[in-house]
Amino acid sequence: MSATPLLHIGTAGWSYKDWVPSFYPKQQSATFDWLQFYASHFNCVEVNSTYYTFIAPKIVEGWIEKVEGIDDFLFTIKLHQDFTHKRVFDNIAVKSVSVNLTKLAKAERLGGLLLQFPYSFAYNETNLRYIIKLSELFSSFKIFLEVRHITWKSGDVIEVLSEKNISLCTIDQPEIGKAVDFAPMITNDTAYFRFHGRNVDEWKKSIASYGKKHSYEEQNARYLYRYSAGELAEVVQKIRSVYDKVSDIYIIMNNHPQGYAVTNGKEIMQMLNLQLERGKKELF
Repeated sequence: MSATPLLHIGTAGWSYKDWVPSFYPKQQSATFDWLQFYASHFNCVEVNSTYYTFIAPKIVEGWIEKVEGIDDFLFTIKLHQDFTHKRVFDNIAVKSVSVNLTKLAKAERLGGLLLQFPYSFAYNETNLRYIIKLSELFSSFKIFLEVRHITWKSGDVIEVLSEKNISLCTIDQPEIGKAVDFAPMITNDTAYFRFHGRNVDEWKKSIASYGKKHSYEEQNARYLYRYSAGELAEVVQKIRSVYDKVSDIYIIMNNHPQGYAVTNGKEIMQMLNLQLERGKKELF
């Protein structure tokens, strides 16, 4: 593998009102667009709205138009919760997802498809077969798998994921109970890092109140966390440890409240010496 893999750094989502004015300017013109502005600072984004709803193809076409001229910008798509949490879906749902992935792929804007499962989705043969089933449904695209229970980090699982060419995500979150630890396990030529923050108290509250109705602020409180300089040094060391094993690395910050994902994402870019070429023309 290349000693310097391609680095794709961004955040989980870009449409957050609390990023004004820390990231998005308070005064915005009529033509100002958040995605265009975002793409002038980062070279990828993980779309999480696709987890909650099936996005119309015209919306995806709009994304592609807005990043026109930014050659290195990619979208990774989070699979709808019907597939990963409810685990009940039909052919219409499969087609809806596939159409949008294909549009992005044809425009050379697709990083891949993220399958994110909850902590309760522990390893067993049935669950492993289910993951394989999903990967086969979307076999035309790169698959990134996030599983949060430590039982998945076994040699047998890693071997199967490698055979199926599924990238196992490395995630950083509070290590509560039998949560997976922050240690890369490479299964193919792509590494995918997701950073959820280390807000232990709010994470515990979230687990204790699972299934209850929450406000937007309550739902996102566990992601309210800013990584310190020392923590980022540890993060960067872990990322660099896989340089000689992969050709692509995705680094996604999900500690989005108050714009901390943007702040930490930019700090990681600087520490990894990633400088984006965006030209002289203003994109917003």
